[in-house]
Amino acid sequence: MSENKEIFDGKSFQDLTKDIYKNTTDRKKQIDLLLSEIHGFITTIDDVILVAPIIKEYMEVAVKNDEHLVKLAGVLQRIISKSTGVNDESMLLSDSEKEELMETLQDVAIDLQNENDRLNDVKDKNTKSFLDN
Repeated sequence: MSENKEIFDGKSFQDLTKDIYKNTTDRKKQIDLLLSEIHGFITTIDDVILVAPIIKEYMEVAVKNDEHLVKLAGVLQRIISKSTGVNDESMLLSDSEKEELMETLQDVAIDLQNENDRLNDVKDKNTKSFLDN
């Protein structure tokens, strides 16, 4: 498997690494723009208390998304490096690599569920706060 071989839906490993880099640089620009735009609207400490958690959530989700892409790239890089042989067995992962991959996938699933639960809690609190005012 070469770095230019399709891994899914027209994406190669090289395309994936470019996407990771592009996402990171685009996200930095988006966050800078967002902060500069809302800076003028923040006039009181109450505004900061209201806006800060939203910005924090946005940044945390962005970082988690990038982490998942980097983990995927790491797994694919390992497959690419193992597939230099002629037979299909060279692409197979060892038992320890399979176990590590399953643990990583389990960690990602738990992180996603925790993030979803946390975002739902924040949404519920913000909705309640909005309705109380």
